[in-house]
Amino acid sequence: MRRLKTITPTGKSADERGAISVIIAILLVVLLGFAAIAIDVGVLYSEHSQLQNGADAAAIGMAQKCARNATDTLCTTPTLAATLANQNALDGSSNVRSVALDTLGRKVTVFTTAAEKGAPPDSVSLFFADVLGIPTAKVGASASALWGSPNKGPTAFPLAFSVCQVQNMVDQGLQVLQNKDSKSANPGCTLPSGGTVPGGFGWLAQDSGKCGASIDLSVDKGGSDPTSTKTGNSAPSNCEGTLNGWAADITAGRKAVVLLPVFDRVTGTGAGAVYHLTAFAAFNIVGWKFSGQDNTTPYSFNNTAPKASGSTATASCTGDCRGIIGQFVTYVSLADGYILGPVSPYGATIVRPSL
Repeated sequence: MRRLKTITPTGKSADERGAISVIIAILLVVLLGFAAIAIDVGVLYSEHSQLQNGADAAAIGMAQKCARNATDTLCTTPTLAATLANQNALDGSSNVRSVALDTLGRKVTVFTTAAEKGAPPDSVSLFFADVLGIPTAKVGASASALWGSPNKGPTAFPLAFSVCQVQNMVDQGLQVLQNKDSKSANPGCTLPSGGTVPGGFGWLAQDSGKCGASIDLSVDKGGSDPTSTKTGNSAPSNCEGTLNGWAADITAGRKAVVLLPVFDRVTGTGAGAVYHLTAFAAFNIVGWKFSGQDNTTPYSFNNTAPKASGSTATASCTGDCRGIIGQFVTYVSLADGYILGPVSPYGATIVRPSL
């Protein structure tokens, strides 16, 4: 017997009924796949971003501690790394899988992974992908940071000081760094005349159009090299902006810490003198005098017995004195533009991310 086809009210053959259900089912699978891609991949990106931020913060934070004191437990253990990694997670929870510390190479690398409750180690749950048989995915990140003392880079102010004025003075209270030093001011100094030269006042040849100078501790040249001296008793006129900036910071209660080059020997005299620069030192400035007038900004500022915050020590630069008042400090900077070398004994270190 032949089967008769019937026509539905819509004009469709009865044999076609249910076909749309199959199509919808197929489309739902496709849409579910797109949802898994759109939402679950977004979850993965968000988790990775949090883990990367945590790894970056942990590496920089540990490097700062190591730069200040390589034996600090916050440098040698992952405690600080774990705290910083968790603080950068939206749920306050991440996992520091490992910390690779190389104190000789002055480098730390932190590896972070996901730490979701109920999920396998290092993994995050995927809601839509779970339907397709992919319940979780592992997520991790890593970051490295370096530290060291600057070996090459800029000094914001073109003035160098004798190593005699820095030795054993880091974190030891206020002092006056005079341009024209003498053995009487530094009785233990073994440099001729305390490290000055006839006609020399510690000023360095500046970079063109700038107050500061580019310093390279690995070279020792004469002529126009920045390590050569610039004669004259007064500060360069194009440093007014720098001095005004320091004055504004100090007046507002902020610290004015500057990296100053230190020399350990001098050759030549006057404009032909060359300072052999050996290190950068961090100096927290509280006042200065580079003119014949007291308290005349910008070339004289806070030069009569200024007092450091929380300190009873005072120092002043008056009369014929020309110099900077402040304190050599242990200082960790995140400044760019420096090539790093071994940590020097004069307190100045720099931390930067490592690619």
